[in-house]
Amino acid sequence: MSYLRFEKALMTNLEESLSKELLRTNRSGAYSCSTIVDCNTRKYHGLLVVPVPELDDENHVLLSSLDVTVIQHGAEFNLGLHKYQGNNYSPKGHKYIREFDCDKVPTTLYRVGGVLLKKEVVFQHYEDRILLRYTLVDAHSATTLRFRPFLAFRSVRQFTHENTTASRSYFSVDNGIKTCMYAGYPDLYMQFNKKNEFVFQPDWYRGVEYPKEQERGYASNEDLYVPGYFEMNIRKGESIVFAASTAEIKSGSLKKLFDDEVNERNPRDNFFHCLVNAAHQFHISMKNDDRYLLAGYPWFKCRARDTFIALPGLTLAIEEQDYFELVMKTAERGLREFMNGEPLTVKLYEIEQPDVLLWCVWAIQQYAKEVGNEKCLQMYGKLLKDMIHFIEEGNHPNLRLDSNGLLHTEGRDRAVTWMNSMANGRPIVPRTGYIVEFNALWYNALKFAAAMAEQNNETENVARYEALAELCQKSFVDTFLNEYGYLFDYVDGNMMDWSVRPNMIFAVALDYSPLSQDQKKSVLDVCTRELLTPKGLRSLSPKSGGYNPIYVGPQTRRDYAYHQGTAWPWLGGFYMEACLKLYKRTRLSFIERQMVGYEDEVFSHCIGTIPELFDGNPPFSGRGGISFAVNVAEILRTLELLEKYHY
Repeated sequence: MSYLRFEKALMTNLEESLSKELLRTNRSGAYSCSTIVDCNTRKYHGLLVVPVPELDDENHVLLSSLDVTVIQHGAEFNLGLHKYQGNNYSPKGHKYIREFDCDKVPTTLYRVGGVLLKKEVVFQHYEDRILLRYTLVDAHSATTLRFRPFLAFRSVRQFTHENTTASRSYFSVDNGIKTCMYAGYPDLYMQFNKKNEFVFQPDWYRGVEYPKEQERGYASNEDLYVPGYFEMNIRKGESIVFAASTAEIKSGSLKKLFDDEVNERNPRDNFFHCLVNAAHQFHISMKNDDRYLLAGYPWFKCRARDTFIALPGLTLAIEEQDYFELVMKTAERGLREFMNGEPLTVKLYEIEQPDVLLWCVWAIQQYAKEVGNEKCLQMYGKLLKDMIHFIEEGNHPNLRLDSNGLLHTEGRDRAVTWMNSMANGRPIVPRTGYIVEFNALWYNALKFAAAMAEQNNETENVARYEALAELCQKSFVDTFLNEYGYLFDYVDGNMMDWSVRPNMIFAVALDYSPLSQDQKKSVLDVCTRELLTPKGLRSLSPKSGGYNPIYVGPQTRRDYAYHQGTAWPWLGGFYMEACLKLYKRTRLSFIERQMVGYEDEVFSHCIGTIPELFDGNPPFSGRGGISFAVNVAEILRTLELLEKYHY
C-alpha cells in the first residue's frame, strides 16, 4: 500500500481535501500546484506556472487548469472542480474520485459508472512542460474524452478578468494548438500524443473564487478564458498523454517522455524519502549553470540567509555534497561582488543582511564536518578568511565590530534579522544593537576560523582569531546572560530585551559556544519550558508580553503574529542539536518523538513536505507558505544527527 494514499471518503469531503495541496516542480523555477482534488484555492495555483523574465521577476500562471469530461452514450460527466462565489462548486468532479496516491507520481483514479479512468501527472525536469497521462482502465462501451483548458496568462500576484485585449487567436501545431493571450508572454503549446479535434468555442468563466486568498484578506476572484476544447476517442487499456508547455514538442515522443520522467522519480514511500523529494523541489538551475535554493513555495525568492541555513540539510544531510558545491560556487560569486562593492550578477536576494556572512561560515563549517578540514580549506579556505576579514575591518555597511569584541547592528528602522515582519514601514520586532544570534554565530565563526588556520599552519591568524574569540566570549556572557538563566534577545545601550525568544538557542547548538556547560543547560531548560512545541520552537514565550500565536486573518493581523509566538521547525532543529550535544544518547527517544510530530505534517498541508510555520498553541495548525526550505533542511539534518548516534 502506498505511503501517501487517500481514500474516496477523504477525497469526496471537500472540507478535508481542499486543505491538502500538491506541488510539482521542474528545478528551473517553474511549478505546478493545486489541491489534491484539482480545485485551485490560491491565486498561486495553476497547472503550468512559469517565470517570464522578459516581463518581470515573478512566476506567471499560463494554464490554470484542465477540465476533463468523460462522454458515453451522449451523457457527459465533467471531472473538473472550480469554486465560484457564494460557496458554489461547479462542476463537482471530486465525487467521481475513487482514490488518490502520490507514491511515485500523483495518481487519481476516477469511477464514472462502468468507466475507470486513471490520471497521472509529472513535471518534466528542467523544461517548462507539464505532462498528464489518462489511461482508460475499464469501460464497457465506446468512450470519448473532452479536454477544456482554463487560461490565465497573469502574474501569480495578480488576477485576470474578462477583457477585450486578450487575443483569441490560435494556431494549429502537431496534434494540438498554440495560443498567447497577451504580448510579451510566451506561446502556450497544448498537445496530445494522438490525433484529436479542437473545437474553437471561446468563452470566459466568470467569478472563479480562491478561498485561501479570502482567508488572507486579499481580493479573491477572477475570470478565466477558455478558448475551446479538444476531443478524442479512447479505447479500454489505452493511454493518452497531454502536454502543456512554452515550447513545441513532437507529439509522437510524448508517451516515451512520460515513461522516462516517471522512471527518474524516486518513490515517496516513507517520511525520509518525502523530505528528500521536497529538498529537490527547492533546487533552481539557471541556463547559465548558476545553482540556487529557493526559500520556499509558492511566493518566495532565493534569499541569501535562507540559502546558507538550508544548504547543509538539503544537500550534505542526504549525501549530495555536489549540489552543496554548485550552490556555493554561485553564492561565493555573489558574496565577493557584495564585499567588493560590485553590481550583483546573481539572483541571490537580501545578500546585504548583516548575518548572511555569519550563516555562510556556519554552512562551510558543516561542509568541513562532512568532507574533512583539508578538502574544506581547499574549497573555501580563502572565502572564509576574506569574510572574517571583511567583518573585522568594519567593511560591512551594517555590522560593526566594537572594542568589546561584539558585533553591533542597526535594526530600528528596517528588519535586519530573520524576524523580518514590518508594519507601517517599520520592524514589528525592532531587534537592534547587540543581537544574540549574530554574536553567537560570530564567536562560532572565529573559533572555526582559528581551527582551520591551525590546520593550515597559519600561526599568526590562529592567534588573532583566538584573541578576538576570547574577547567576544567574555563580553557575550556579560552582555546577554541575565539573572534568570536565559539570554537577552538583544541589547541596545541601556535597553535589554527581556522577551524569552528562541534566538538564544544558537549559543547552545553551535559547535563553539561562548557559554559554560551549566549556562548552556540553563538556556536549554528555559527553551524547553517556554518555547518548545511538537512543531519546533515558538518565536516568543506565552509568558512574554505581546504573545500572539495564531497566524490567521488579513496581512496586518498576520504580520503582528508572525514572530510573536508562532512555532518554527527550523529552530527546532537547532534545539534538538543542542539537546544531543548536552545530553547525548539520553535524549534520543525524546527527539525521535519530536520527529513523529513532523511526520504527521506530510499528510496534512502540502503533501510530502513541511509548511512555513505553525500556530504556537494547540492544535498547532500549519500556516504560511506551503513548503519551506529551512524547515525541510533542519528536519533532514536532525534525522542525520540521530542516525549518527544510532550507529
